[in-house]
Amino acid sequence: MAGVTAAGVLVTGCGSGGSGGAGGSDGHPADPGRVVAGAVEGLVAARSSKASTSMEMASGGTRVTIRGEGVYDFTHRTGRLKVVLPKDAAGAEEHLPITELLAPGELYMKNRGAGVPADKWVRVDTASLPDGNLVTGGVTDPMVAAELLRGAGGVTYVGEEDLAGVRVRHYRGTADIRRAASAAGPHARDSLAAAAKGFGSQKAAVPFDAYFDAQGLLRKLRQQFSYVNQGRTVAVASTTLLYGFGVPAAVRLPADRDIYAGKIES
Repeated sequence: MAGVTAAGVLVTGCGSGGSGGAGGSDGHPADPGRVVAGAVEGLVAARSSKASTSMEMASGGTRVTIRGEGVYDFTHRTGRLKVVLPKDAAGAEEHLPITELLAPGELYMKNRGAGVPADKWVRVDTASLPDGNLVTGGVTDPMVAAELLRGAGGVTYVGEEDLAGVRVRHYRGTADIRRAASAAGPHARDSLAAAAKGFGSQKAAVPFDAYFDAQGLLRKLRQQFSYVNQGRTVAVASTTLLYGFGVPAAVRLPADRDIYAGKIES
């Protein structure tokens, strides 16, 4: 598993309708488990959205936050995000923003850092990563994050809240990565299966808070991961915000000639 130094691969080298809505016919929240389980279908129906991500990593007295901003195409399960790494202790930028392209089973990164030409992309097979890229890339793929909710259990309704001017219903529960991998669509199954194995049985339970609007669209998802790296427990809180549904979000993946095949320096 990658270390807490800004999420593994990045630094160390390692308004459409949802599915059934979030409320019952009497105006009260629908069955919490059914609402959460319908997250993927609702996003696919919405086709696309803007996305903002935040990944907070803490180990001992060290805490870093990685932020991302971009768009996601839920129909083709592809996304494009600009990922910003934390500043150094003196407040200076340690690295220019990294462009990440998310695709089923693949992660592409541009401006990866030392040893990679500026015009080349680094391609990573997410199923080859111990965490299935739930945390390694500094961004949890929004669709894979939603697929993880298929393994949700013990879901409870917390209450209504305001989220950036949108009234949402807040649900809380714990997702089992192994169960999610078994229920996930083919585009996310291998990555989640790798994560289930990499995290291990004791760390495969992922607490979450999910927020859905009145149409049943997932608007915010916060998931908490935990793993042991070099004897230290690393706590990761990954938050995804989805908004601006229906925006243009076509993602063009790099051609083979644009993929860097050389050694990647740490």
